[in-house]
Amino acid sequence: MDRENEFVQVIRQNEGVIFKITTIYTDNREDQQDLYQDIVYQLWKSFDSFRNESKFSTWMYRIALNTALTRIKKNKRKGHSVAIEKVVLRKTEFYDTVFEERVKMLYDQIHQLNILEKGIMLLLLEGKKYDEIAEITGMTSSNIGTRISRIKEKLKSQMVK
Repeated sequence: MDRENEFVQVIRQNEGVIFKITTIYTDNREDQQDLYQDIVYQLWKSFDSFRNESKFSTWMYRIALNTALTRIKKNKRKGHSVAIEKVVLRKTEFYDTVFEERVKMLYDQIHQLNILEKGIMLLLLEGKKYDEIAEITGMTSSNIGTRISRIKEKLKSQMVK
């Protein structure tokens, strides 16, 4: 299989990762699509540098999160602001309104966290272990554990209000 087809296949297998990051770090559909394209472009540019020293998903998260953070910093310098649009969660054929409403509330609360906290929670919700989150973010595992505890408390207090 040539490199381009291999890349397309890997992106298709992991597009949920990119979708989640773009959902957390953008306020509207247009920005989400732009960030998605930026992430795929950065992944393509870096694809040949992946050396299998870590899991592919770890490498992909790191590039996707860094791309999202870079874009946010760049937009802050521009002073550009946009209206917040509610993100519609993907619907399934087994739609559970109570569950979907809870998930939406959680994502709304995560959306209000700071940039780093959003990324950490996204990785935690993806089932990543503290060591892997630490590797992706460049922090220590104990620091990740402390931050996750604090974020959970913050989310809990926001959800009770």
